Amino acid sequence: MASHRRPKQPSRARVTVLTATAAAAVALTSQAAHADPKPTKSEVKAKVDKLYHEAEAATEKYNGAKEQQDKLKKQADALQDKVARGQDELNTLRGELGSLATAQYRSGGLDPSVQLLLSSDPDSFLDQASALDQLTAKQAESLQKIQAKQRTLAQQRKEAQGKLTDLAEVRETLGKSKTKFQGKLAEAQKLLNTLTAAERAKMAEDEERASRAAGERVALGGNGSGSSGGSGGQVADLGNEAPASALGAAALQAASTRVGKPYVRAATGPDSFDCSGLTQWAYAQAGAQITRTTYTQINQGTRIARSQLKPGDLVFFSNTTHVGLYAGNNTVLHAPYPGTNVRYESMSTIGSFQAAVRI
Repeated sequence: MASHRRPKQPSRARVTVLTATAAAAVALTSQAAHADPKPTKSEVKAKVDKLYHEAEAATEKYNGAKEQQDKLKKQADALQDKVARGQDELNTLRGELGSLATAQYRSGGLDPSVQLLLSSDPDSFLDQASALDQLTAKQAESLQKIQAKQRTLAQQRKEAQGKLTDLAEVRETLGKSKTKFQGKLAEAQKLLNTLTAAERAKMAEDEERASRAAGERVALGGNGSGSSGGSGGQVADLGNEAPASALGAAALQAASTRVGKPYVRAATGPDSFDCSGLTQWAYAQAGAQITRTTYTQINQGTRIARSQLKPGDLVFFSNTTHVGLYAGNNTVLHAPYPGTNVRYESMSTIGSFQAAVRI
């Protein structure tokens, strides 16, 4: 006979396990469906470029704070030296006053009229009394000198304390700026690490190709500022644009010898640079001293329109966070960002044009 026995029902424990397993599978499937896809190489590059620009902005603020710190420290040190010298002078004056007081005490123990009556030599006493009057006048003069010196010292101490307070604030800004650009660079590196080694190599190759193309796209021009200097081996076509001045030409020529030198934050040469470090160094070689940061360099010289650019002029990009030297033919010679070298590059690929200055 056929068996009509009912199939065995699964135990409650087994049902619970199966239900949990199914739920976990559904959750994992759902998470996989909603997980953010891995960013493409182009997306990573765009984000990294943005982070580099933000890091450069923080670097320029760091450079400005560093320059201000150095200036304030020199001023504070000079004031503290003045205070120390002034204190020595005050101590000397007090010593002189003490000697005068001692002499007066020794000679003024009795009332002058009594001394005259008791004196066996009135003429000698009168001489002594005259000396005593002179002593008192000299003592008054010393007191006036001490008072004046004390006022001067109090003012110098106040100024020195003000400089030290400012210095402490600037050092705090310095630390914050350093932390910020280090964080941006670390974030950029983290993004780059999401790429495979092959993708990173391809990105570096594309970067190098773009750099060469910017500097070699046309035959060498005739303005005298084209260069094959540096380890980068670039030969830039800069057209036939004439520099506005011998100073600008000399600065551009100096910068052209640094092509291929690495970008290093806060570096001012001669073997590594950040963007404003390169422009400052180049003009120093030409005999002109300009300030350290993009934020201050933009306020030097004469502001000019983009259409007026001549080789050697300073060109500012991206809200004044980046600067380079105009080299002619819509090309800028600059130190781009970490991981790159000093190079010629088309203005159209650097960032948004902000302003131009002729030194």
